[in-house]
Amino acid sequence: MNDQLLKKVSGEAVNLLKQLVAIPSFSKEEDKTATLIENFLQQNGVPCNRLKNNVWATNKYFDDSKPCLLLNSHHDTVQPNKAYTLDPFSPIEKDGKIFGLGSNDAGGPLVALMAVFLYFYEEKNLAYNLVFAATAEEEISGRNGIEILLPELPMIECGIVGEPTQMQMAIAERGLLVLDIVAKGVAGHAARDEGENAIYKALPDLEWFRNYSFRKVSPLLGAVKMTVTVIETDNKAHNVVPSQCRFVVDIRVNELYTFEEIITTVQANVKSEISPRSMRMRSTAISQNHPLVKAGLSLESTCYGSPTTSDKALMPFQTLKIGPGDSARSHTADEYIYVDEIYKGIEMYIQLLNQVI
Repeated sequence: MNDQLLKKVSGEAVNLLKQLVAIPSFSKEEDKTATLIENFLQQNGVPCNRLKNNVWATNKYFDDSKPCLLLNSHHDTVQPNKAYTLDPFSPIEKDGKIFGLGSNDAGGPLVALMAVFLYFYEEKNLAYNLVFAATAEEEISGRNGIEILLPELPMIECGIVGEPTQMQMAIAERGLLVLDIVAKGVAGHAARDEGENAIYKALPDLEWFRNYSFRKVSPLLGAVKMTVTVIETDNKAHNVVPSQCRFVVDIRVNELYTFEEIITTVQANVKSEISPRSMRMRSTAISQNHPLVKAGLSLESTCYGSPTTSDKALMPFQTLKIGPGDSARSHTADEYIYVDEIYKGIEMYIQLLNQVI
């Protein structure tokens, strides 16, 4: 390992993270952080490309005859929650931590992967081309992030998705299926015996979602989890029997079921009308025999199934989700990442890729 180059790219990564934290970059509003990333790559002698708020580049000695490995993470953030006691856009470094919105999710993994890309950028005779992509709209599963960028990239064979996993390997990831459901009744006056109350018609369906268990349980991702998260009617007045009751079900699907199988089961058991909001965020998995995973295992990184969904779900090739930081800190007040986590993450990424590329 080139210690001098490692020190250089690691120091630049930490400084870049502080600059990213200082710039608000909510989903669909990432233009300023995209420009910062563009400028950073160009200042390091890397020509880069931009599509909307997505920035990408390839290694210097790109070879069309070689397969491509994608290094990807996102630079958008959620809104800061109301429990913040610190300025979410002030990158305070204290007690070995960098505080600020997006420092952990996914600023730390993003700058670590960018450092690794720069570390290998001028290497000749790599077995894989490297493609680095800093993408937008991950937090809202938006269509102008990795999904719009993939057709513009060289053909990708496999990838690393940078998310805070404590540098453990998320080799499987739950899919996210959201159902909008409507129970229909007939409007009437609450003071008289008239109408059909849509809320009461929805109750058996709500109970089914609460109690039903899908049979197949994944050793990595556990059981399919269904949660009713929203319920509402059109009523503004207290004295109207509602004609419609709408509710939303959040379903986290393991890799043993397709979305179509889930929907078929729901339709067979629920009387209300069902409409899938999206079929895009499917469950994914990477083989434990894949070279990336085998390299991680040799570095004593463990495998697990991730309950959360990332842009990995939108990639039609095998990807490994791994990165510095801790998912438990994501979207929390006074979010932070340890500086040492970034340094160790960069070093481990390099060791992992050294075995593959």
